[in-house]
Amino acid sequence: MNTGIQKIEWARQYMPVLGVIRKRFLKERPLEGIRIGMALHVEAKTANLVATLVSGGAQVFITGCNPLSTQDDVSAAMNTMEGVKCYAKRGASLEEYYAAIDRVLDAKPVITVDDGMDLIHRIHTKRTDLIPTVIGGCEETTTGVHRLRAMASENKLRFPVIAVNDTPMKRFFDNVHGTGESALTAIMVTTNVLMAGKCVVVAGYGFCGRGLARKLHGLGARVVVTEIDPRRALEAHMDGFLVMPMDDAARIGEIFITTTGNTSVITSHQFSEMRDGVILANAGHFNVEIDVEWLEEHADRIERRDGIDSYQIGKNAVHVLAEGRLVNLAIPKGMGHPVEVMDLSFALQALSALYIAGHGRGLSPGVYNVPEAIDEEVARTKLLALGLTIDSLTPEQEHYMGSWSEGT
Repeated sequence: MNTGIQKIEWARQYMPVLGVIRKRFLKERPLEGIRIGMALHVEAKTANLVATLVSGGAQVFITGCNPLSTQDDVSAAMNTMEGVKCYAKRGASLEEYYAAIDRVLDAKPVITVDDGMDLIHRIHTKRTDLIPTVIGGCEETTTGVHRLRAMASENKLRFPVIAVNDTPMKRFFDNVHGTGESALTAIMVTTNVLMAGKCVVVAGYGFCGRGLARKLHGLGARVVVTEIDPRRALEAHMDGFLVMPMDDAARIGEIFITTTGNTSVITSHQFSEMRDGVILANAGHFNVEIDVEWLEEHADRIERRDGIDSYQIGKNAVHVLAEGRLVNLAIPKGMGHPVEVMDLSFALQALSALYIAGHGRGLSPGVYNVPEAIDEEVARTKLLALGLTIDSLTPEQEHYMGSWSEGT
């Protein structure tokens, strides 16, 4: 059996929520005739989202959202699926990467599903002829949502997009547990270093950063957090972590993990202060958080091996994982988030795409939250899959919570 198909089938058995949606879609065919364009990490879990959308009648055209996250065997397997065309290739050059995005857009999708907003950016800058036919889109990750909100604030966004990243079922599980576990797994698999006792610097204390900090603490690491937001910095302090500026952290850190989604988080200024043998990894989105370009131009590369580029700066070596790209997917053995986590995120994507198909024409251009009913549906479906039950409000409690006349 094709290894890509094996990976897809393996993931499927641990994605019960998406399985429930797939059965519903097969019966109702709610996406019949809908063309969906996607730029996501092309790996086994994503293939199960694609299969779910196709089961609802959609045609799917997909490429990667990161040149190093594509698994070629999964890409080949998707091209054997009816109703699917995949253009992703691991290690694509920048030119090949955008050529693949253009091939997706050549299919004239009416719904976009993005991880980083590259499809939507391309439509709004190079393929504006498609704007009138796009019903709307969905965005998977923090960086993409930030870019979308910037577009919307300038009245540049021309159709509605659901910020899948910002809903509780995404942030609490995908960002906290998914990034927390998969990024650390990737670092340990690539380097074989011990986390216990290490001074690990986490840049950013959003949902991804706090997830990483918690997992690191559980492994026995000494965690330092850097932040620009005073509230998140205070939260990190109250959670028991050291908080300091990156300039100070650069002198004591042994492993650095960026999670900000912003640019120039670790730059030449910090490189020169770092101790010998530091490990740098990015768990944000784009490869702009660590200034690898400066290292390429000004430092001596002393070694390149699977997933690690080593640079000499004076007497000290700096080791960069996955070229500064998303470490949990871009290393050679990167598998991304755990299957059960992506089951939840991709269930949100499937139902959000369905919502856009049915309601997008009635929405003004802008960034929208995932409807609360969809978020709760995914949570309840997961609870059922786990065999868990919860309480519900009694009539008395509903009255009490909905009334202002009750006193103490």
